[in-house]
Amino acid sequence: MAGLRIGTAGIPASAKPQTTPDGIRRLAELGLDHMEIEFVRGVRMGEKTARTVGELAEELSISLTVHAPYYINLNSADPEKIEASKKRIVQAAKVGAAAGAVSVTFHAAFYHDDDPQQVYQLVKGHMEDMLEELARSGVNIRLSPETTGGPTQFGTLEELIRLGQELPGVYPCVDFAHLYARSLGEYNSYQHFAGVLQSIRDGLGEEALKAMHIHLSGIEYGPRGEKRHVPLEETELDYRAVLQALVDFDVAGWLTCESPILEEDALILKGLYEELHQR
Repeated sequence: MAGLRIGTAGIPASAKPQTTPDGIRRLAELGLDHMEIEFVRGVRMGEKTARTVGELAEELSISLTVHAPYYINLNSADPEKIEASKKRIVQAAKVGAAAGAVSVTFHAAFYHDDDPQQVYQLVKGHMEDMLEELARSGVNIRLSPETTGGPTQFGTLEELIRLGQELPGVYPCVDFAHLYARSLGEYNSYQHFAGVLQSIRDGLGEEALKAMHIHLSGIEYGPRGEKRHVPLEETELDYRAVLQALVDFDVAGWLTCESPILEEDALILKGLYEELHQR
């Protein structure tokens, strides 16, 4: 079936042992078809291992994306931290590309007390540097900065669509749980989610909807936005409405579930998506 490939953020809990290859095998057994390789604590995989992982994923028809380390801030006051952030993203991209991953996502920056427009220009410049380095190295993977879950973080949908307009080949990673949490629960209707997809179509073209990097899971928020991911049964996020909008806009790409109960909720999302797709 054309459309979204749905899977887990990292190795499913039921994989034994807890290795990336065993995680890929377990996803195939469960009937899921995607994994996001989680480099959130650091890139602890070499390119040789990545190529082996990619061969297995291709054999079992499991698509791959990558999440770069969390320790990234392209608006740090410390230039060394900015350079370290860029190196982490590029390293994640290179290893991900060796595995055949199609996209690498990351949380780009914090605003601190700076003007958001100034932060945007800084992030854009650093993105240009990373794109140039990857091109020089012959690395073919998409950089997909993520919509973020709190007002202190760079990464509104509008900022990321603008980045995509000004940097060809860059698309946003849309985390619908983060959009909901950042709005303190206001962003939670079919009209809101359809509006997200319409904005992407208007800003980046229909092709952006055919290769979407998506995150979707339950989430809990507080006065400052995102607090933690929770199982789908514990969230007030209308994930069914998200999936309905994705079906109605004929979105294709890769949907990663970041739930604490990874494969259980990913299977719920896949089952519901297929049900809605067949109507």
